[in-house]
Amino acid sequence: MLHKQELYEVSRWWKELDLVTILPYARDRVVECFFWAMGVYHEPQYSVARIILTKTIAMTSIIDDTYDAYGTVEELEVFTEAIQRWDISEIDRLPEYMKPLYSALLNLYKQFDEELSKEGRSYAVYYATEALKELVKTYYVEAKWFIEGYLPPFSEYMKNALITCTYCYLTTTSLLGIKSVTKEEFEWLSKKPKMLVASLVICRLIDDIATYEVEKERGQIATGIELYMKDNGMTKEETTDKLLEMVSNAWKDSNEECLRPTSSSKEILLRILNFERLIDIVYKDNEDGYTQAQKVLKPHIISLFIDPIKV
Repeated sequence: MLHKQELYEVSRWWKELDLVTILPYARDRVVECFFWAMGVYHEPQYSVARIILTKTIAMTSIIDDTYDAYGTVEELEVFTEAIQRWDISEIDRLPEYMKPLYSALLNLYKQFDEELSKEGRSYAVYYATEALKELVKTYYVEAKWFIEGYLPPFSEYMKNALITCTYCYLTTTSLLGIKSVTKEEFEWLSKKPKMLVASLVICRLIDDIATYEVEKERGQIATGIELYMKDNGMTKEETTDKLLEMVSNAWKDSNEECLRPTSSSKEILLRILNFERLIDIVYKDNEDGYTQAQKVLKPHIISLFIDPIKV
């Protein structure tokens, strides 16, 4: 019942925001975003954290679609600069369609700051906004590659793509609603420790494998599989096997960090681990469950929120 109440709250917020009407190219996925947040933490004490994370994922999805499928290089450059400056006065420089998104984003973080200030934790918002600034920078690089037809070496692609997978930003944001997380732990996470990097590799490469055919159809050639094939003279099948081997090694790193924690609390390690577990659900059998939500995620959502196990 608590989860249903939270879903009602974020759905009402999303409907009132109405960005998917203003921006028809954006995916309408707020329920799936809440499902993702549920996978990170389902326990009752994380109610506020789930709501914060759901709103963040929903906004990230629209930003991703703006860079990936709609904006011109010039428009995206201005939007990227506006995010770096993080000031509402920047809104006048933006194209009309971007203004509601920019305004909604700044307002959302203002609300986060007001809520966390009551707990003396406003410092946490700084780390989340810095991670967002890093994310949009890498989105812009990726968009330029696509529009200009540039094919980077696989190593250059991965350096950028580990950030565009969004898990660095979302992991940081997932901690906003956890009162026990300290400034020192946010600082530790900002330096991209081994556990986080493992999570980024798993997310990035499984995503690349699952979305390869769709991205190829729409003319996207700067993809992980395509670039690895080009650099190493391999077939698609050989490349897929190699990327899955990298994923397997990343899981080993993750397991090692969980079994022998050194620099952070088990609380944070569990959140990172849960983000990794979600990849196995959302991209199971090499399908993009976020884009093809009706096929992949709908049964899970029905089981959780509509037809739960009867007690």
